[in-house]
Amino acid sequence: MGAPTSAAKAISPFQKLNDRLAGIAPGQAPINLGLGEPQHPIPPFVGPVIAANLDLFGRYPAIRGTDAFRATVASWLDRRYGLAASPIDPETMVLPLNGSREGLFFAALGARERAAGVERPVVLLPNPFYQAYAAGAEAAGLEIVLLDAGPDTHYMPDLGTVSPDILARTVALYVASPTNPQGGVATLADWTALIRAARRHGFMIFADECYSEIYRSAPPPGVLEAAAAIGAGFGNVLAFHSLSKRSNLPGLRAGFVAGDPAFIAAWTRLRNMAAPQVPGPIQAVAVAAYGDEAHVAENRALYNEKFALAREFLGADVPEGGFFLWLKVGDGEDAAVRLWREAGVRTIPGAYLCLPSAGGDNPGRPYLRVAMVQDIETTTEALRRMARVLG
Repeated sequence: MGAPTSAAKAISPFQKLNDRLAGIAPGQAPINLGLGEPQHPIPPFVGPVIAANLDLFGRYPAIRGTDAFRATVASWLDRRYGLAASPIDPETMVLPLNGSREGLFFAALGARERAAGVERPVVLLPNPFYQAYAAGAEAAGLEIVLLDAGPDTHYMPDLGTVSPDILARTVALYVASPTNPQGGVATLADWTALIRAARRHGFMIFADECYSEIYRSAPPPGVLEAAAAIGAGFGNVLAFHSLSKRSNLPGLRAGFVAGDPAFIAAWTRLRNMAAPQVPGPIQAVAVAAYGDEAHVAENRALYNEKFALAREFLGADVPEGGFFLWLKVGDGEDAAVRLWREAGVRTIPGAYLCLPSAGGDNPGRPYLRVAMVQDIETTTEALRRMARVLG
């Protein structure tokens, strides 16, 4: 069953790794496969688009974004998820974000405000999870309940393990697809079950879909796609997207949220007072990026080539989506230290991405997260070194 916990225990995995490796010299020239920061080339249109819109840096951007941005995002969602019969309304269902992280953080505040009458409100988090979820929940004063998510459920949270009392107090569920770090993909049936539960119990689904365009073969279904198939609109669901992974633009800080118009209307009022706007030139780049699929396909092909190398060198199971390997190595922390000390390869222990479950065990302890973000040559060298150390 889900276990109440506190985000105060969730130290940044990168800071924790820095502390653990402090004083240990790398065995070879360092290669960083710890940070999930895309290293592929940025699209060639970025510079020209910013240059053509430089004057917009001289104006305060509206929190709702430009008409062109919202229309482009709505059109992309309609194409990507087959929403022609239930199209996204760009006026009421789309907002720009400074990358998906800030939106995922602020969403918890919106959920808390929306459920003002709920006593001891709860947010449900998968375990492992992206730390922004827990940070937002803690800032909003929400009780965190962890849900272990294993391969039997595509690494999706199983609400069947949650008590009726907790579900009655739940105001939001965070869930990613493809999952970080395991690379599992939610099926339409998975999304449908979660949406029906959210509507039955009155909580929001915050769907983190920032890896949606990085997949091996089939495009992952999305929460909006499932909501459209169910019918009755997009209530209780929000999808968060970003250009960081899709377009190799982590430094641009550009993304969007789309979905439940009632939540977005109330959340916009909150964001208008507290959240960062997205500058006009950045939105112009996003318009260009969401209007082009060629660079996305090239990006995806590079990741797939690297996963083929991981299978060759490590015998690794290749995930359905995302750009992480989730390697079972016995003791992830021990393996991470050995890889750094003997081979200069930096990775993240799986335990650093999780919190202990109800029984006290950390479900990430046996695992190692490996970010396949470097170029082909660097990745090949890193995998060779890893194969030598891990055997």
